[in-house]
Amino acid sequence: MKTSATTQQHPSPITSILSFLETASALERRLDRILSSMKGISFSEYRLLSALAQANATGFPKVELANAVGLTPSAITRALKPLEKIGYIATQRNERDARQSLALITTQGRELLQDAQNILDDTLRELPINSLSPQKVLAFQQRLDEFKGVGKTPL
Repeated sequence: MKTSATTQQHPSPITSILSFLETASALERRLDRILSSMKGISFSEYRLLSALAQANATGFPKVELANAVGLTPSAITRALKPLEKIGYIATQRNERDARQSLALITTQGRELLQDAQNILDDTLRELPINSLSPQKVLAFQQRLDEFKGVGKTPL
């Protein structure tokens, strides 16, 4: 079996993409387990709280929140209900257009988010990316950003 650099085949793009997605899925499951066991929230709920924390004080329209976290508006409504029930978010209903209802993070939600962020920071320190130079991390982030833009057409 030949293993020299000149005879090794490069993986196909589909193989690389599948590997990337499997890695992302495994990492997300790990973060989900850690947050769930330590704070009682899923990683998806963490992402919602994080997006809401970055919104202005008047709140985040649910449709825009859905776009920010990659969910449908109906999935956002379902995902926000338990967070609202336990006091981490509040919603302001728009009587004319339910799609324009606003979601806001509460003080209790901000405290939970900060605790969860600390847990994630500790967990993510163990990843191999932390051994890379700042330039390589930036290059990696730029490549990821390129993938996000694939298939998008300018407005």
